[in-house]
Amino acid sequence: MSDTTESPEGRVARRQRRNREALIDAARTIMTDKGVDAATMLEIAQRADVGAGTVYNYFKSKDDLAIAVLETLMHDLALKIQAVTDTFDDPAQVYAYGIRTVLDTAITNTHWAQMLNRAEVIADALFRVMGPFAIRDLRLASQAGRFEVSNADLVWRLTSHALIGAGLAITTGQLPASAADQVIVRLLCMTGIGTNAAVELAARPRPALAGQTA
Repeated sequence: MSDTTESPEGRVARRQRRNREALIDAARTIMTDKGVDAATMLEIAQRADVGAGTVYNYFKSKDDLAIAVLETLMHDLALKIQAVTDTFDDPAQVYAYGIRTVLDTAITNTHWAQMLNRAEVIADALFRVMGPFAIRDLRLASQAGRFEVSNADLVWRLTSHALIGAGLAITTGQLPASAADQVIVRLLCMTGIGTNAAVELAARPRPALAGQTA
């Protein structure tokens, strides 16, 4: 038998992956245009070219699909942050830039803002999706002597929830937008860096992400 022969299981798995990706892409487009609340599962399924009932084989509800969309946005954001921070010499600045960019995005991005009321779920998604990047950055900064973090997973978990909680508080008016600076300073202090160093780190210029203006 040829090595290129595909098993039925392989074809099924591939079709399922393509359907799921098509649904997420369709939902991302429609939810960007209309918002999460106004989007319907029927129009998402039609745009993805799948049966109306098929969407529920992949996502239990519109909220679950919206979270999947947000997870793709989080991963895209992590890659954009990495593209900028790869030019930094200071590993502490890499982490500081990352958490400030996440907070700014949570406050200003429509997809994020629409889902912040599900803070616990979104914080968990943030921990999982951006964790490989953030935890790596925490460890590198600690190895370089810039941070003193013995448990990077724990620090990132606490930071994930704090970022989403702060984003929700700012978007609902419970905190002023100006509080973002102090939030980042406090979160940087969790890395073991002193307050003065955290303030200086948080105040450094932040280059724009790809596709954004400085």
